[in-house]
Amino acid sequence: MSLPTQYRCLHGEPRSSASIRLLPEDFQVTEIPSFEPEGEGEHVFLLIRKVGENTDWVARQLANFAQVPAKDVSYAGKKDRHAVTEQWFCVRFPGNRALNWSLFGGESITVLKTARHPRKLRLGNLLGNRFSIRLRNLTNEADFVERLAYLEHGVPNYFGEQRFGREGGNLEKGVALIKGEYQERQRHKKGLYISAVRSWLFNHLLSERLGDELWQRPMQGDVMMLNGSRSFFVAEELDQSLQTRFESRDILLSGPLWGRGRPLSEAQAGEWEARVIEPWHEITERLEHLGLNQERRSLVLYAEGFKAEKEAPGQWVVHFSLPAGSFATTVLRELCHVTQTGSV
Repeated sequence: MSLPTQYRCLHGEPRSSASIRLLPEDFQVTEIPSFEPEGEGEHVFLLIRKVGENTDWVARQLANFAQVPAKDVSYAGKKDRHAVTEQWFCVRFPGNRALNWSLFGGESITVLKTARHPRKLRLGNLLGNRFSIRLRNLTNEADFVERLAYLEHGVPNYFGEQRFGREGGNLEKGVALIKGEYQERQRHKKGLYISAVRSWLFNHLLSERLGDELWQRPMQGDVMMLNGSRSFFVAEELDQSLQTRFESRDILLSGPLWGRGRPLSEAQAGEWEARVIEPWHEITERLEHLGLNQERRSLVLYAEGFKAEKEAPGQWVVHFSLPAGSFATTVLRELCHVTQTGSV
């Protein structure tokens, strides 16, 4: 089954193009933690700067350095390999054992800070990430500059291409897995492939809402999310109170992450989602039997603190922050076509 993977841009296809990640320092990411370590406890938190290294590889090296099992090393989220990134790692290191953590690393890894904390750092324990991205060989700067003004109104919150694997391999295996045409014994990979399918369904529905000019127009029965939260409610009535909250960004439109249970949307919105997803009912029906619950994800992504600086003709640096679970490339695709050397 062939799945379309071209998604609409909010203001049409960009007429400019640029290169990113030609050098690791062209793509800089700084983690925004959801809490600060307290200074005491059995877990050692390490703020690490890595250059051109994979997050999982750094975690394994850290386990070897501390002489602890790999399961005793954790992080809040994976960061791009082809980049300069700063993120927190956590090592379960109880008792009075002493270790000079500054000796860990080398040319590509630097420990910036350490502190103890009573609880383990878990996946998802972060507010978001700050990005500084250099765009090189930028063409049609006039179109690029014009599009900068659009960002204050948000961009479609697509899952980035890296979610689907190299040349869409994760998505292809996910569909085959769901249909019983492929077996995967490793639990981590199985989850990765199924997640790719759910992400594609979300992207497809979001693209169709753009096409039907419903991206920022609530329908009766839409599922509204509280901004900055996973809490949601169904818009039973489209009254002025809801419109005011929507225009002030207190609440956001959402789209489905498919799973078991009845769809959360109702009335007009429920009928629209069912109609758009009908061609893929074989996939959605099988997803419903995999034990994953229905979830929702915001349709809009706001790049906070956005700033663009021109360094030279055809070379710009953009700075912005995004909440956890969103993709910097989703912002960039609304500005220009980008070519890149790698991903997470």
